[in-house]
Amino acid sequence: MPKPLSFVDNADRFKFATSKIMHGTFTGPADPGFYKVPFQIEGMHRSAVNSLLRDSGILPGDILIMADADEIPSRHTIRLLQWCDGIPPLHLELRHYLYSFEFPVDYSSWRSSAHQFGPLTQYRHSRQSDIMLADAGWHCSFCFRSIKEFVFKMKAYSHADRVRSSSYLEHSRIQKVICQGDDLFDMLPEEFSFRELIWKMGSIPKSASAVNLPSYVIENADRFRFLLPGGCLR
Repeated sequence: MPKPLSFVDNADRFKFATSKIMHGTFTGPADPGFYKVPFQIEGMHRSAVNSLLRDSGILPGDILIMADADEIPSRHTIRLLQWCDGIPPLHLELRHYLYSFEFPVDYSSWRSSAHQFGPLTQYRHSRQSDIMLADAGWHCSFCFRSIKEFVFKMKAYSHADRVRSSSYLEHSRIQKVICQGDDLFDMLPEEFSFRELIWKMGSIPKSASAVNLPSYVIENADRFRFLLPGGCLR
């Protein structure tokens, strides 16, 4: 299904950083049957990033951070990486939130990583090292401003098969789930031990704290009310 080119449609908003942005358009394979396996498409997207990376002008020894759009390293993490010489490949431990910073899940987000770029460096979003930098930022999943954005992602991303009924996409249901901290797909937590599974069953406990949240969000609280404690209504 065709999707809007969101960056192209909003390119004027990023004129201040034009010289720092590498942009490309991924058209996908022509064979319609290929799209029946969503993770193959996701893998092709990640491979396409390698082409952009090679065209970006990055040099051997430069620090490369690999992260999804909702995985946000903190400012002090970026500065630390800039100050250090000869860092090994390391993962960034990000505090995981769901729907907003009102629902902290745990510190299980580790897939974003930092590397010194070299000729064999490839974009990946999987385990590459045994070293992890603690408390390195935030991972805010499904942290959208509007209900229609929740619906779009539920239908479009790699786990779209979890939408087992059209009722899952009803706006009133989604709004209720968000404010209760429940699972959008009505699934059990994905864990590897019964202890972790039992610990995470049920709604995510709410947090009223704004300590250690991104300073830009706090300074622009009126604009980002939906991300802060008490702002679950979309």
